Amino acid sequence: MEPDKYNPANTRVLLALSSMQMPYGKYKGRILCDLPEPYLAWMSRKGFPQGELGFLLSSLHEIKVNGLEYLLKPLKNKKPPE
Repeated sequence: MEPDKYNPANTRVLLALSSMQMPYGKYKGRILCDLPEPYLAWMSRKGFPQGELGFLLSSLHEIKVNGLEYLLKPLKNKKPPE
């Protein structure tokens, strides 16, 4: 069976990364996808926070390390579906 080419869960993650603001720290208020890769690498070494934010930051780190940031550009500032 061929896997689904469209997965709404993946789309929600990408939309959240391109619209959600960092809630605390040095980059408070910055859109997650605009966080610099060195900051995400540092956070990866120290440990990502628990919960949704940690999952999103970990996902963003993988996106940036693998050069996939172009996936987020068309989605920037669009609201994720509820």
